[in-house]
Amino acid sequence: MANPFEFIQEVRAEMAKVTWPTQKETVVTTIMVLILVAMAMVFFFAADQVLNLLVQLLIGSSEQ
Repeated sequence: MANPFEFIQEVRAEMAKVTWPTQKETVVTTIMVLILVAMAMVFFFAADQVLNLLVQLLIGSSEQ
């Protein structure tokens, strides 16, 4: 096992190899994630409502 000093040197060397995203890339990616989450939310809400309607029709319940 390497000593702590060697470990820190290796971590710094690996961090230098990382290509970090620009601020613009981060903002665009964040917006895309929020849009996709909103789309998924709408889809699952609609699917839930359709399935709820089908179950209500199948069991003939008028509760809710």
